[in-house]
Amino acid sequence: MELFNQPRKIPRMRTVKEAAQEIKQLDANTAVTETHIRRLALSGVLPRVKAGKKYLINLDTLFEYLENPTAEKFQPKQDDNAAVRGIRKIM
Repeated sequence: MELFNQPRKIPRMRTVKEAAQEIKQLDANTAVTETHIRRLALSGVLPRVKAGKKYLINLDTLFEYLENPTAEKFQPKQDDNAAVRGIRKIM
């Protein structure tokens, strides 16, 4: 049972609003807004976990993205089975 005796790093999960507040505390003049973080999560650039009506963001992953937004792991993934957004013409 060595697996359970090892120290674990618990992810610092925050709501979008809390993540924006944490960034604001670190840098009062930041240009990163709550809306920008939410768009990153909804577009698939940042991984997210849905908890009820809210999205949870890993704060360390967000900081990693802000340091290097062009990293390959942050490129939006194209899903062939993605739901169609908006109204489309039915033929």
